[in-house]
Amino acid sequence: MSAYRLTSGGLIDRGAPLNFTFDKAGLSGFAGDTLASAMLANDQLLMGRSFKYHRPRGVFTSGSAEPNALVTTGSGTRREPNARATMVELHEGLTAISQNRWPSLKHDLGAINNLMSPLFSAGFYYKTFMWPSAFWEKLYEPVIRRAAGLGRTTLKRDPDTYEKVWHFCDLLVIGAGPTGLMAALTAGRAGLRVVLADEDFRLGGSFLCETQMLDGRPASVFAQDLLEELSALPNVTLLPRTTVFGWYDDNVFGAVERVQKHVAIPLDKLPVERLWRIVAKRALLATGAEERPLVFGGNDRPGVMMASAAVAYAARFGVAVGRRVAVVTASDSGWHSAAALARCGVQVSTLIDARPGAVAPPGLVLPEGMRQLAGAQVVDTLGRLRVEGLVIERAGYEERIDCDAVAIAGGFNPRVHLACQRGAKPSWSEPLQAFLPPDVGPAFQAAGAAAGVWTLSDCLRDGAEKALALADELGRRASLPDLPVVDDEASDSTPAAPVWLMPGARSKAFVDFQNDVHAGDLALALREGFGHVEHAKRYTTNAMATDQGKLSGVNASGLLAAMKGLSPDKVGITTYRPFYTPVSFGALAGAGRDEEAVAHRHSPLHGWAKSEGAVFVEAGLWHRPAYFARPGENGWRASVEREVTTVRQAVGLCDVSTLGKIELFGPDAAEFLNRLYCNPMLKLPVGKARYGLMLREDGMVFDDGTVSRLGHQHYLITTTTGMAAKVMSHMEHAAQVLWPFLNVRFVSVTEQWAQMSLAGPKARAVLQAVVEDDIGRAAVPPLAAQTVRLRSGVKGRLFRISFSGELAYELAVPAGHGPAVARALMAAGQPHGITAYGLEALNVLRIEKGHVTHSELDGRTTPDDVGLGRMLSQQKADFIGKRMSERYGLTAADRAQLVGLVPVDRSRTMRAGAHLLREGAKPSTLNDQGHVTSACVSPTLGHAIALALLKSGRERLGERVIVWDKLHNEEVLAEVVSPVFVDPDNSRIDPEDLA
Repeated sequence: MSAYRLTSGGLIDRGAPLNFTFDKAGLSGFAGDTLASAMLANDQLLMGRSFKYHRPRGVFTSGSAEPNALVTTGSGTRREPNARATMVELHEGLTAISQNRWPSLKHDLGAINNLMSPLFSAGFYYKTFMWPSAFWEKLYEPVIRRAAGLGRTTLKRDPDTYEKVWHFCDLLVIGAGPTGLMAALTAGRAGLRVVLADEDFRLGGSFLCETQMLDGRPASVFAQDLLEELSALPNVTLLPRTTVFGWYDDNVFGAVERVQKHVAIPLDKLPVERLWRIVAKRALLATGAEERPLVFGGNDRPGVMMASAAVAYAARFGVAVGRRVAVVTASDSGWHSAAALARCGVQVSTLIDARPGAVAPPGLVLPEGMRQLAGAQVVDTLGRLRVEGLVIERAGYEERIDCDAVAIAGGFNPRVHLACQRGAKPSWSEPLQAFLPPDVGPAFQAAGAAAGVWTLSDCLRDGAEKALALADELGRRASLPDLPVVDDEASDSTPAAPVWLMPGARSKAFVDFQNDVHAGDLALALREGFGHVEHAKRYTTNAMATDQGKLSGVNASGLLAAMKGLSPDKVGITTYRPFYTPVSFGALAGAGRDEEAVAHRHSPLHGWAKSEGAVFVEAGLWHRPAYFARPGENGWRASVEREVTTVRQAVGLCDVSTLGKIELFGPDAAEFLNRLYCNPMLKLPVGKARYGLMLREDGMVFDDGTVSRLGHQHYLITTTTGMAAKVMSHMEHAAQVLWPFLNVRFVSVTEQWAQMSLAGPKARAVLQAVVEDDIGRAAVPPLAAQTVRLRSGVKGRLFRISFSGELAYELAVPAGHGPAVARALMAAGQPHGITAYGLEALNVLRIEKGHVTHSELDGRTTPDDVGLGRMLSQQKADFIGKRMSERYGLTAADRAQLVGLVPVDRSRTMRAGAHLLREGAKPSTLNDQGHVTSACVSPTLGHAIALALLKSGRERLGERVIVWDKLHNEEVLAEVVSPVFVDPDNSRIDPEDLA
């Protein structure tokens, strides 16, 4: 039997022993243990070292708020750092090692930081490492980087699989304790689709640790009866080992399920973790409350832990946390914990209550022989790697208390985090001395201890009644279930006294155990002007890291309030954000890894392009045809040259379905677009399209595309392929934040339309063979945008837009009709020598014409830089980027401007990315004059051409520059020319002979 394992009791399976190792030492436990409970049973109190001072630390809680007992589990490719030992389910062969120490846990050289702690006060990193500046890169930064972090992960490939699922329900109950179980049962009986999720591997919450009886049955048995009924209901889904980590728009909740984290070798057919996205009509927060630590000198020594955790280890795991336990409390809950420990067979030697004149709650059976000390304060703990005693002060006298474990109880904090993740702040309750969840509407409500309801019977009733009301809202008739009688339950406990710091501390009194933030650090933050709770957090690092202030947040708020002479209500608490507990990258990625890391997006014409012999290339998120190989062609360039030549001389068909397409509706749609684009959009006629340019707030070009007015309040905009999602987000921000008063709605329709470009002198003749309506020069002039009927009966949208400089049309049809229409166009074009052309040919065509893409619009260029300065409307009152675009730096004459380049020796080629130097200048980036943005060999001209950004480029036409490519060790002498290489008069876009 293990050193501290109780001879009986607990919910572990004593007939199923398990072997594991900690720091290579062989230990044993039982099925149903956590790693923490098994180590405590083996008298392994020391479990880690703190982050900054490397102080010895032991387990502090029994749940997910654990700040101290962080270990690395597994080995090799399954090595996982920063696992909370309190949440690691024990299994055969489990390996765990301690972290943040060297060379060993007991003998850690990093502990010298504790001796040097005066140098590492709050904000020390802001005040040091400033001088000498040369030391930063050579000394300070390497040392800091080496010291940063706690555990070390593996860089090897993860062998396990992960998955994501969606789930829809009427009611999501978060937390499977007394409140959650009763709520789920009430809703489940009413026929609602219920999901009950809990982070523990065993459902039941505090029922598993409760030593009281319900209807004459142990609490754990009562919970098991409820779970058996819930399991039998087909409309109820039980999710143990599942943490709901985030609350998002439209009542969508994120949850991660640890499917196979409790086995040594996961099964291949199952994921190790599953990410749930749960859409709930209603949700109930039944997460209970977290016991609040007491802040006193030496409160971080191994053996000091929460009183509720000490009870949990005894009642649930059959482990005594010590042979002589002292309870330190500022609330009645400490007295109840002492009684519960005694009922489990743990000796409680002393109870110290900070409240003057405190007495035991009425009717409570106290541990035999327990000494009671009211109005006493703990000033220090004794021992080194474990608690060996307490030093207390009472009525001016000090006394030593012998003990080997300390259970502390400072009251309870409702777990309100999820309800606050979308901006709402918790409210301070003076009667309860706790922050309560905010009212965030009927779709998400709190119940039980999470709502400030403390007693067990009241939690059971609150859960049932809240579920009853929710069922009624959703149109289901429900009835209140029979509620059990809780034997020997005390009446409503008096609230915890606001003991934020016990006076007279002889050593550091810690608030945040993981980050080594003590009360003195918060006082220093206040003195130095960082007294706001959010500023203090960042100045001291309180409430950061893996526990996100679950234990320290309220105490920090209380301490700051006390130092300011205010109520915690006036100080508030730091912002709660997802994730509630850490979530692995694997769970977030799901099946998206390796080649599947990004979804393969195929346009509606992908199958058609494949049948035409397309060779595909990744372009943004899409697989687009790069070129169409033909028999006898030697390499991709031959195919591209054929495609370009055919477009210039006859006709070609290109898939442009991947362009972002967003439809806008509403009476203010025109005004919205006018503010979004830098060129005018208000007077765009119905049935016409216009090239548009979007700027960022800083005046730089964001994206370009077209705007087509399809109806009085109906617009369609196109974006570049790679920027479609970002433009949509940009528009959402503008509509929701910048101009919420504008009545406009928009939706992405990129996937709903197959769109193809037909370009070349024969384009109209080919298109007319497929389109029933007249598309002559008068009927469809340049920049027309209208609905047409195809001869097959399909309705489509026809745009007279050219990206190649040739006569061109873009035809959009519903996605399902795309392949058939493409085949019809190819058939109609056969007599005219039609060809399919891909992205490479499209790029050559646009470079020949001097059209810019994001190779030129790289986030550092203004409209004027790329020759589009005339598009900046001077008449418009305002548009995004207008003010910043007028800055002197963006209008300076020596800015890089778009030019064309041709090699003096026409047999030479140029590469994108090459630097530009003045002729005769020494090759060096110090002499840099610009760079090549796009380059190709032009089949139309018979030699290489390039677009480039050159300082004062428009003033230097005719000048010669050196195109310097250090990577390929090449230098090419080139002439600066106009960026429009082919048809500068634009006569080919609308040829009169084809009228």
